[in-house]
Amino acid sequence: MRLFSQDAKIEALKRAPLFEGLSRKELVELAKVTEDVDVEAGELLCREGEQGYEFFVIMQGEAEVRKGGKRIATCGVGEFFGEIALIEHVPRTATVIAKTPMRFFLLTRQSFLRLLDEQPGIERKVLRALARRLIPVADDPTV
Repeated sequence: MRLFSQDAKIEALKRAPLFEGLSRKELVELAKVTEDVDVEAGELLCREGEQGYEFFVIMQGEAEVRKGGKRIATCGVGEFFGEIALIEHVPRTATVIAKTPMRFFLLTRQSFLRLLDEQPGIERKVLRALARRLIPVADDPTV
């Protein structure tokens, strides 16, 4: 399996809203703890209702997203899913299956949390990014 370049991973990671405030140096550190994966068409990547432990970034191929057994979307190159699994233990909200042969990299919750322990500045920036995403949907009028 040919590995993805660090630059390719950095470019993909900085498109994820969760990591939008990270510096290039911080993105490099994040990219270092990811794992490259190849799968065949039909491979189950995650199942609705099961615990999630990783964040996926698609580099080649397509995945089908299903909710309640119905196809709701297709994800392709440059897209990602599973970022909430990095932050909180919650069940997956959808099933994702490789529609074609795929190449992607993933970041596990364990690797992510270890990196946050080592580099608390990254954690602060991720928390700010989460807050920016929550404000528009918050019901609290004092926000």
